[in-house]
Amino acid sequence: MAELSPNLKLLQPPKELRRSPVVENYRGLGALTDKLAAFTEGKIPKWWLLMFLPSAFCAAVVLPTMLIYQISTGVGVWGNRYPVMWGWDIVNFIWWIGIAHAGTLISAMLFLTRQHWRTTIGRAAEAMTVFSVMMAGLYPGIHVGRAWFDWFMFPVPTYNGLWPQFRSPLMWDVFAVNTYLVVSTLFWYMGMIPDLAALRDRATSRPKKFLYGLFAMGWTGSAWQWHNYEKAYVVLAGLATLLVFTVSSIVGLDFCTSMLAGWHATIFPLYFVIGAVFCGFGMVLVLLIPLRKLCSLEEIITQRHIDRVCKLTLVSGLIIAYIYLMEYFIAWYSGDTYERWVFSHRLFGKTYWYGGWIMIVVNVLMTQLLWFKRVRHNLWLVFFIGLFINIGMWFERFVIVVGSLYQDFLPSAWRVYSPTWVDIGTFVGTLGVFFTMYLLFIKFLPMIPLSEVKAVMPDADPHRKPAKTAAAKGAKS
Repeated sequence: MAELSPNLKLLQPPKELRRSPVVENYRGLGALTDKLAAFTEGKIPKWWLLMFLPSAFCAAVVLPTMLIYQISTGVGVWGNRYPVMWGWDIVNFIWWIGIAHAGTLISAMLFLTRQHWRTTIGRAAEAMTVFSVMMAGLYPGIHVGRAWFDWFMFPVPTYNGLWPQFRSPLMWDVFAVNTYLVVSTLFWYMGMIPDLAALRDRATSRPKKFLYGLFAMGWTGSAWQWHNYEKAYVVLAGLATLLVFTVSSIVGLDFCTSMLAGWHATIFPLYFVIGAVFCGFGMVLVLLIPLRKLCSLEEIITQRHIDRVCKLTLVSGLIIAYIYLMEYFIAWYSGDTYERWVFSHRLFGKTYWYGGWIMIVVNVLMTQLLWFKRVRHNLWLVFFIGLFINIGMWFERFVIVVGSLYQDFLPSAWRVYSPTWVDIGTFVGTLGVFFTMYLLFIKFLPMIPLSEVKAVMPDADPHRKPAKTAAAKGAKS
């Protein structure tokens, strides 16, 4: 590129304010395509098999065994007893919903605001959303007890007039989760269509060429196709962004519409939205940091991307800390004896005090470490912070659900809740299904969006002269 004149150099922003490159050590579009498609087109590595086999065992053996035993025997095999009628089933349902939200927020909302740095991590976050929503949708179907009557929850014509009760909070969850799953899946799949066509054209075997061609849906990259693609992608991004707030708000309304101490608070919809986003960012860090090393993507998923996700995690963590403070303030200011009792026992009770303190220490105090740049650039430390955020947010849901139920209005009805081996096995099985699908995704589908990353490269700008790459400089010399 030609040298800038001295007058134009004066107009350039200082070095610390210049936009960092999306891809480091950029060598041209051809080399970038080879780099992004290398893991999908290469052989299966040993680490992938070591992770896939145990997760596939949990998905194919543990989860089906737990579901068959629970459905054939009844929900009494869970630890749910009066007054704790909601236990690990609802806790894990809310936890999986939370993990799903950061993926859509990163990919859809940042796409609408034209944040180019999201291009390299958006696809992996979208896949996390789709698989998490699948696991979340499993729990409302099995905790009703008679799973073979789940079809009653759908508005299908029936001669007996057994229409769903649309005023039931269970129906809110069914429609919200299913809508979110459909829109997120379409958004995820539509973004992959140009990349699937690229893998089709690069495929060396007939099965791969046929399968990639089938799911590419005849994509040729014409101007007409790109025009329709971009319009549909914007619409889906807008719908997905709205659903991020809608789904968790509906889950929060499941609680705050009741008159139970610890639940009937108007702050719950916002509480659940921010908590879901915070938990999802933690899972993004847990997934991306190992993958960038194992898949040799350090130049694609750069330190700058991890730093941006850490900052978003910090912002959502600060909002969570404010909501925690408001919860206790509202309980004290209300003057409600039962409300004060519930919130005091979350931290100073004899039974589940540890859950409340884990929630405060991890979600509030540990997150403050992300203020420091040295911490954000320590990938091991960031990985463990993301891991502990997911643990802390699970305990938050446990404290909300079980901590508000186990002490009823009558002391004679109090009961300590503890999960059974079926509760634990079902949760382990859902983890296995999630990681199995995610491992299959990163191996056989484009984990990094080829078309989106190449679209933000300097060579893709028609009004800018391409910079000389390292390979071109070497050839010239």
